[in-house]
Amino acid sequence: MCEDKSVNLSSTGKFLLICACFVITVAGMKTAEVILVPFLLSLFIAVVVSPLMFWLVKIKVPTFLAILILSLILVLVGVLVASLVGSTLADFSNSLPQLQDQLQVKIDTTIAWLDSHHVTVDADMVKEYINIGAIMRIISKLISQLTSLLADGFLIFLTVVFILLEASSLPYKLKYALGLSPHAVEEVNRFGDSVKRYLGIKTITSLITASLVLCLLLTQGVKYCMLWALLAFCLNYVPNIGSFIAAIPAIAISLVQLGFRASMITAIGYVVINVLIGNVVEPRWMGRGLGLSTLVVFLSLVFWGWLFGPIGMLLSVPLTMVVKVLLENHSETRHLAMFLGSENGLREQ
Repeated sequence: MCEDKSVNLSSTGKFLLICACFVITVAGMKTAEVILVPFLLSLFIAVVVSPLMFWLVKIKVPTFLAILILSLILVLVGVLVASLVGSTLADFSNSLPQLQDQLQVKIDTTIAWLDSHHVTVDADMVKEYINIGAIMRIISKLISQLTSLLADGFLIFLTVVFILLEASSLPYKLKYALGLSPHAVEEVNRFGDSVKRYLGIKTITSLITASLVLCLLLTQGVKYCMLWALLAFCLNYVPNIGSFIAAIPAIAISLVQLGFRASMITAIGYVVINVLIGNVVEPRWMGRGLGLSTLVVFLSLVFWGWLFGPIGMLLSVPLTMVVKVLLENHSETRHLAMFLGSENGLREQ
C-alpha cells in the first residue's frame, strides 16, 4: 500500500508540475505579446510565400534573387494595402461614435415599428443581446491592431526576409541540434508540407472571398468597402466564426447608410459567399484537412485569441497543429495528441 501511495503521489506531483509549467509558459507568452505577435505574423507570411521561393529556386533562380523577387512583391502588396486602407481606417475610426449612435437609432426605430404592428419586443432584452457598444469595441480593437501592424510593417518585412534566408537550412539545423531520428525528421517535413498546403489554400480562398465581398459591397454602394474586403480576407483564416465576425460591421454600415432592405441583401450575400467558399471550394481543395477535431479548433480559437488577440485567432489552427505534432513525437504525451485529433484520424490508426 505504501508503494501504491508513493506512485500516486509521484503521478500527482508530475501532473501539478506540468500544470505549473504550462501556466508559467502561458503567462510569459502573454507578457511577451508585443514581441511574439509580429514574429508569429512574420513566420506566417514566410510560410505562405516560401513555396514560391522554393519553386523559383527549383527552376534555377539563385536563392538571393528569389528572395529579392519575393521581397519586392511583399513591398508592393504592403504599399498597396496601406494606400487603399490607411485613409479608410482613419476615417472609420473617427466616425465610430457617430455610427454607433446611428445604429442604435435604427434598432430603436425597428423596435417601435414592430410594436406599432402589434409585435411585442422587449427593448431591454434586445439591448442586452445586441450590445452595440460591445460590437463596436470589437471592431475598434481589430482596427487598432491592423493599424499597429501597419506601423510595424518594416520590422515584419525584415523578419520575413531573414526567415526565408534560413528556410532551406532549417530542417538540417533541427536534425543536428535536436538529434532527431530520420522518422522524426520525416514527420516534421510532412507537417511543414501540410501547414504550407493548408495556408496556401486558405490564402487563395481568402483572396476569392475578399474579391466577392468587394464586388458585393461595391454593387450595394456600402461605405468603407475596401476595409471590409480586407477584413474578410484576414478573418477567413479564422475557422468557424471568422466569416461571421467579418460580416457584422459591413451589415451594420449597410443598415445605417442604406436601410433595412439593403442590409438584408448584404447579409444574404455574405451567407452565399461563405457557404460557397467554406462548404464547397475549400473542402474540395483541402480534402481531409489537418486532422483536428472541430471542438479543438473552436477552443484553440478562443485560447490563442485570448493570448495574442486577433492575430492569435488568425493563427490558431497552425499554432495548434504545432502543439499536436510536438505531443505526437513523445511517447509520454502521445495520448494527449489523440484528444486533439479528429475522429477520422483515430479510425485510420
